Order: sequence, then C-alpha cells, then structure tokens
Amino acid sequence: MTERSVQTTSVSFRGDGVRLAGDRWDPDGGAAGTVLFLHGGGQTRHSWGRAAERVARNGWATITVDARGHGNSEWAPDGRYSLDAFVEDLYGVLDALDELPVLVGASLGGITALAAAGERPGSAAGLVLVDVTPRISPEGRARIVEFMASAPDGFASLADVADAIHAYNPHRRRPRNLDGLRKNVRQRADGRWYWHWDPQFLDFGDEPSRDAAEDRLADAARALKIPAMLVRGSESDVVTDESVADLRRLVPGARFEEVAAGHMVAGDDNDVFTAHLVDFLGEVGAR
Repeated sequence: MTERSVQTTSVSFRGDGVRLAGDRWDPDGGAAGTVLFLHGGGQTRHSWGRAAERVARNGWATITVDARGHGNSEWAPDGRYSLDAFVEDLYGVLDALDELPVLVGASLGGITALAAAGERPGSAAGLVLVDVTPRISPEGRARIVEFMASAPDGFASLADVADAIHAYNPHRRRPRNLDGLRKNVRQRADGRWYWHWDPQFLDFGDEPSRDAAEDRLADAARALKIPAMLVRGSESDVVTDESVADLRRLVPGARFEEVAAGHMVAGDDNDVFTAHLVDFLGEVGAR
C-alpha cells in the first residue's frame, strides 16, 4: 500500500472532571476508521507518536491522548487515579468521537480499554492489548511500581533519566540524542528533571484488591464481542505464558502476536509492532 501524507493537529477532550490533551493524525483522502492509542502508567501520549503516524500513513485516523495526571493533561484535583476514573475519562473521549475507534492500550492504557470495551458494549470497533492481560505477573507489576517510585527527588540531568530507563529496560537501546526524553520529564525551577506525571498517581490507598481487579478485567474480557489482539514482548516480565493462556480462554477468538521486546513493546520493537497492528486493522476494516 502506498503511504499517505498526513495532517497533524492538537486536540483535547473532557474527561471525568479533567481536561485531556492529545494529538491527531488524519490521512489525506479520507480514513478507513479511527484508532485511539492509550499509553501506560508513567508514560505520555508521545510514546505512541511513531506508531500513530505510521498507522495514519496507512489510511487510518489516529489519536493519542495523555491520561489524567500524565503529560499535558490535567492532574486529578481530588487525587483520584483509580481504574474507574481512567475508564470514565475514556468514555468521555469516546463520546466525543464521530465513530467507534479501535482501542490500542499498553499496560494501564490496556486495562482501561479492556474495562471500557467489555463493560459498555458498543464502545469500540476493536481492541489491541499491548503487553497486558487481566492477570499479570505480580513480580513484574511490582518492578514497574518500584521503577516509577525510584526517583522522588528527580534527576540532575537528562543523562541520568536515560540511565534510569536503561536500567529498568536494558532491551531498549540507550538514545544518543537525549532531547526526546524532554517529552517524558519536566524541569522544575530547581533545575532538576521529574517524571511528567502526578506523584499522587502512585497512591494506591483506595485501590481494590489485586484479585478483585483481576476478576473485574476477566469479566470484561469474557464480555468482548469485538475483534481483539494481544501483543506480548518476548522478554516481558509482566505478561507470562500463563497470562496469555488465560486471555485466550477468556477471548477464544483473540489474535496473539509476540515481538522481541520487553514490557515497553511499542518503543522496543516499534516497526514490528506497528506492522502487526496495521495487519490487524486490515482485518477489522474487512469486517
């Protein structure tokens, strides 16, 4: 397929009491449909930038959105970062769109998309889970939380930020040009660099038990009546073989792909991941 030229615009949506910032790519000549990308916890919409542009050049309108408390979206005034809050925000975005999108979610974005699609049928045209399933490795989850909480006083330089990311995810090549990291951190008046998300995001005080959350997501998965795909990183310590088998029991028709990557699949193996996504979108469009 000949790649299209695209037009990029900044967009915003009203979530559940917060404003959500986003970007949109529209292919010239019309789109086959819309794809909405949801990033993982502690990331921003920019983690999807390359994938969103490439999918748009293949004929789909694409949208990336910063979750509440992340990137350029507003922080929750009440400190509420529960799954319910993220799902309600997503419903606000979906209600503002002219058509049902294919939801592509990594980690936190994935469980948000799964809960929204399963609990409100007719919300989406398809679902892609990126290295996340209803039941993930508790050790892998703990390592994510440990990484996110490891620098409460920020970093002295962008090089230190790059070192921290590489230590957590050695599968990803350390960037030579550190300017791209500016989208994931912000510099305060003290000159130090801090992650681009609200520290209250890590307050799990009112979060339901892990078993209750997993049961909720399993119920949502069983209720899916739309095309679905799971993409796992082969080196992921979050989604195990048992996690994959569990999802395939819950969603018997789900497509499964594995790429040579860690938990951050889109960044670790962007081109391979995006090729699988474009192929899946072709199947959705054919339906």
